[in-house]
Amino acid sequence: MKDELFTMVGEMPAMSPELLARMREEANRNLLRMKHWSEMVMNPKEPEVGPTPRQLIYRTNKSHLWRYESKRTMRTPLLFVPNLGISRPYIFDLMPKGSFIEYMTGQGFDFFLVDWGVFGEEDNGLTVEDAVTKILPRLARKALEASGASEMSVLGYCMGAPLSASFVATHPEFPLKNYVDMAGPIDFAHVGLFGKWLAPRVFDVDKYVDTLGSIPAEMVKMGFKLLKPTMDLNTNLNLWWNLWNPDYVAGFNALNKWANEYLPFPGEFFRHWVKDFYQQNQLIKGELTMADRRVDLREIRCPVLAVGAKEDNIAPPACVKPLIDIVSTRDKEYVELPGGHISLIAGRGASVHCWPKVASWLAARS
Repeated sequence: MKDELFTMVGEMPAMSPELLARMREEANRNLLRMKHWSEMVMNPKEPEVGPTPRQLIYRTNKSHLWRYESKRTMRTPLLFVPNLGISRPYIFDLMPKGSFIEYMTGQGFDFFLVDWGVFGEEDNGLTVEDAVTKILPRLARKALEASGASEMSVLGYCMGAPLSASFVATHPEFPLKNYVDMAGPIDFAHVGLFGKWLAPRVFDVDKYVDTLGSIPAEMVKMGFKLLKPTMDLNTNLNLWWNLWNPDYVAGFNALNKWANEYLPFPGEFFRHWVKDFYQQNQLIKGELTMADRRVDLREIRCPVLAVGAKEDNIAPPACVKPLIDIVSTRDKEYVELPGGHISLIAGRGASVHCWPKVASWLAARS
């Protein structure tokens, strides 16, 4: 009877060669996951960032102007204006083959970066107006002088877009060739959760600044983390699935270093940034003044490109696109690309979708 029952059991089907290969590949990946995980925990290495060679052109107080090595085959130089505070600018030159600056210099652009610096308690009197009418014009002039060119393109990313747009709109004497807004809010009526959190009925910015002085880096970090509370979980899950890949691990370590180095805001800068831009939306309304000049975006008459990211929860597309409607030029374009706020400027998606678009648009006009 036992023999009969035994003979009634069908033979186990043979596994296909493809399935065996997949099983072996996954087993190898698990070994690599454990190897790379143990290295990250037991022998962590400080990731190397900022690989593109550069030269310090000018310094004013804590702000620096950097010029990056390039063949400089493009006639028109490019001034890159990032956010003030929040994060460090090496995100734009994160690692080899993962660097916006490396890509643009490889295309032949004479690339200048505004590095606002790290501000402390002693800088609490710094205002948005100071940044727009004192620091930025000085750095822009020095970049133009160093380049030897007669005109210059300006690219503003994130907060750097409204800051640089305010600069070029109030300084018609600056020889602006092209202007690019990458994920920079212009109409603050559509800035999403930040706009709701900073609304005057729920956020008393005067009391906040008067109590704290400067805005600590930890509070800046908390604000951005609250935008997407599950981000760390998703990031760690993605890390686990890709932990076998040394290139992914290197990129993760570099990006993770940047993502955890938040910077404080000078008190008065934060006060006016929140009041004038978020709470009163003065920029798009034409009510903003800088050094007794009205910031009129219609004064931007050069070719303009605005780039939004479909999943951007910091500067949603609806707050970026209005720049195109208000500038006084026929040569203007808005493009909306896949990804979020950071994936426009860093990562594989940026190198595929955003960087080539920005470079080709500028090259045709440079």
